[in-house]
Amino acid sequence: MSNIYIGYHFNIEPKELGSEILIAELGEKAFESFTETATGISAFVQKDLWDETILEDIYILQSEEFKIDYTFEEIDQVNWNEEWEKNFEPIDVEGNCHVRAPFHPKTDAEFDILIEPKMSFGTGHHETTHMMIQHLLETDVTGMKALDMGCGTAILAILAEMKGAQPIDAIDIDNWCYLNSIENAERNDCHHITVYEGDAELLKGKKYDLIIANINRNILLNDMQSYVDCLNPKGTLLLSGFYEQDIPFIDASCTEKGLKYVKKFERNNWVSLKYVN
Repeated sequence: MSNIYIGYHFNIEPKELGSEILIAELGEKAFESFTETATGISAFVQKDLWDETILEDIYILQSEEFKIDYTFEEIDQVNWNEEWEKNFEPIDVEGNCHVRAPFHPKTDAEFDILIEPKMSFGTGHHETTHMMIQHLLETDVTGMKALDMGCGTAILAILAEMKGAQPIDAIDIDNWCYLNSIENAERNDCHHITVYEGDAELLKGKKYDLIIANINRNILLNDMQSYVDCLNPKGTLLLSGFYEQDIPFIDASCTEKGLKYVKKFERNNWVSLKYVN
């Protein structure tokens, strides 16, 4: 593969929601890295995998709900370590859990999670991850069989194992996330996490005491029945990846399937909900 990249620089209004949708759509193409900017995002694709029609069927670019313009350029020898260091900030949750990259200093947090950030995340990354970590820190997961659905970098699966959950399945539809989750589980000396590449179809016949799903509203609603079907009696479901205004839709889906609402966290209009079976 060439070391030459094509970098797209998008200005997005409204930025927060538009960035999330655009990253999701570009992620289905050959784009492999994203960084947040003051006005939107930058996205990078290897020149060998690029052609001038790559953005033609990106729906959000045609949407009247968003104002998006962009420029693109050829970039030789991208220094990804430099990009990650500029864009990946450590997550510190109440001093008890620290999620950091190798270039961040180690802290004395009870749970110190080391992540190699091979791709920056969208604007919701820290908010949703932070809240899911809050839920896990408050929950006794000892001995629970757990699922991290849409695991990303497997941060939540790793914390679940550190807190005593086992065994743990981590699932993501994205190949990069699948490979990076395997690496991060090994990096944090986790031996009870099994990573799978795929979607909710993999859940058939499985049973869990704890399900963690940090994805987005539409996928959560689409797959909610699958989560409920594989949640053991008295099991716990932790959800995030959506906004305050999405709560009625999520709550209706959960309650009509027999789940009981327990608690909510909110950060910058992002929310995370806890339900029990």
